[in-house]
Amino acid sequence: MKPIYTQGAPNPVGPYSQAIVSGNFLFLSGQIGIDPQTGKLKDTFEEQVIQIFKNVDEILKCAGATRQNVVKVVVYMTDLSLFPLLNALYEDFFRDIDVKPARTTIGVSALPLGAYVEIDITAVLGQGKV
Repeated sequence: MKPIYTQGAPNPVGPYSQAIVSGNFLFLSGQIGIDPQTGKLKDTFEEQVIQIFKNVDEILKCAGATRQNVVKVVVYMTDLSLFPLLNALYEDFFRDIDVKPARTTIGVSALPLGAYVEIDITAVLGQGKV
């Protein structure tokens, strides 16, 4: 296993890696909408989702991957009434991807630091590229 760390994404808020490479798999830890420049959580749901996707891009890039490598996305939301907004932002993020990743969305009562949303991603590297 190999840990992945980049200055382009926020430091973990606990004792874990930003991501781990194991074999051909890249497992990103759950990302919340923290701006790596300020270390602060973005204010709104939309800002948090946009920041999460920026952080995801940075981690993927550090691991030698792109959005094309993403095979599974898990979304945790504290307010499922924002699901249509999530879908619009998600669709924009994956707009240039022919085969969209599998996805699970789960409603939860709370997330770290009071975040509205957390997203974790699994990608396939190398020969397993989508």
